[in-house]
Amino acid sequence: MDVLDLSRWQFGITTVYHFLFVPLTIGLSVLVAGWQTAWYRTRKPEYLRLTKFFGRLFLINFAMGVVTGIVQEFQFGMNWSEYSRFVGDVFGAPLAMEGLLAFFLESTFLGLWVFGWDKLPPKVHLATIWIAAIGTNLSAYFILAANSWMQHPVGYTINNGRAELTDIWAVLTSSTTLVTFPHVIFGAFLTAAAFVLGVGAWFLMRRRQVPIFRPAVRAALAVALVSAAGVAMTGHWQAQLMTEQQPMKMAAAEALWDDEKAAGFSLFAVGDVDNGRNHVNIQIPYGLSILATNSPDGEVEGINDIQRRYEALYGPGDYVPMVGVAYWSFRLMIGFGMLAGGLALAGLWLTRRGRLPAGRWFYRLAMLGVALPFLANTMGWIFTEMGRQPWTVFGLMRTAAAVSPGADVTSVAITLAGFTLVYAVLAVIEVRLLLKFIRLGAQEEPRSEPEAAPALSY
Repeated sequence: MDVLDLSRWQFGITTVYHFLFVPLTIGLSVLVAGWQTAWYRTRKPEYLRLTKFFGRLFLINFAMGVVTGIVQEFQFGMNWSEYSRFVGDVFGAPLAMEGLLAFFLESTFLGLWVFGWDKLPPKVHLATIWIAAIGTNLSAYFILAANSWMQHPVGYTINNGRAELTDIWAVLTSSTTLVTFPHVIFGAFLTAAAFVLGVGAWFLMRRRQVPIFRPAVRAALAVALVSAAGVAMTGHWQAQLMTEQQPMKMAAAEALWDDEKAAGFSLFAVGDVDNGRNHVNIQIPYGLSILATNSPDGEVEGINDIQRRYEALYGPGDYVPMVGVAYWSFRLMIGFGMLAGGLALAGLWLTRRGRLPAGRWFYRLAMLGVALPFLANTMGWIFTEMGRQPWTVFGLMRTAAAVSPGADVTSVAITLAGFTLVYAVLAVIEVRLLLKFIRLGAQEEPRSEPEAAPALSY
């Protein structure tokens, strides 16, 4: 592999690994804030124990997300200096807002929450976790605005070979940002809900602390079902916008080679990429046209025709992404998300009227189901980024032109191996810490006055 391939692998590995922690942090911050609100209003000790139990797990995950996110920032200068030079004026603005505004809120008030249990009035202390949760979601918004600009650049002008920002509001409110943000947030709540469900199922299967984790499991099932529906709805909007803005990505996702009206949604295909056709393609009739255009007779552009149009618009070149990667990552994303939603629906039925499932099969499925949203998120980002190729900034800068001219194969290969090894060690640390605190359970709090905030030790 050359420098470009190694740099892409490095950024892909670090990005996917970092995003394992991000959605859980986003969703869990709100769930923890919700439990603390319930405790503040009712003074029921069960809610306080849930707040502190999942609060510890949230902090472990938050710390890992911060550590892994820092590595990404360095790669813009090390491996992608040409990209940084070209888009720094635009791309840097939302990232600066994320660091100076959102992350400041998130980290500062999270620190106040951790150390303020026995020092702040209960109402003020409750406000700190909500502000931290708001900061976490704001952070996601600014980062997604920066990524959305790469998918659909707006609010800029080209001057002296560089993209210069002309309208920050256009960047922050682009149509791509406005549909991507709710999709990611619903995915984050689905991830957090599946995590809470899996942890709660472990306790309920062993009949440990049932009064504590029974309501947690019910709440997680409800959040998961609503979130799965939200993911599906916003994903539909994304697909329609993608068809308009990046038709090649949609065509690759469906292995659709030629423009077609009343196009079917492909369930399984065996493609002949070299000759631009499919040997086998099992479809749902009219499904793709409905997904992409809201009409069963709508026309969807195909790979071969888009390639010819892009050559006329952008010049000679191969504008087709890796069709196999786009096709299967799209299906796996949808499939894992649907399985998570189906598990939530089944769980709500089995736990109706305060019941607990008699057999162990549901609890085991719930514990395995923790992985489903993580897999769906990963497949979604692989599809989003790989489907945009060969562009780093769609229509403006190709990936091959973004790599650092001074980077060499040896240095990139060494850092790639180093990052992978360090991340493997961090994964072991993360899992062991989570398991350690999960096994401890939701510990009882010492008796205290009704209005006093119990101490918390981390």
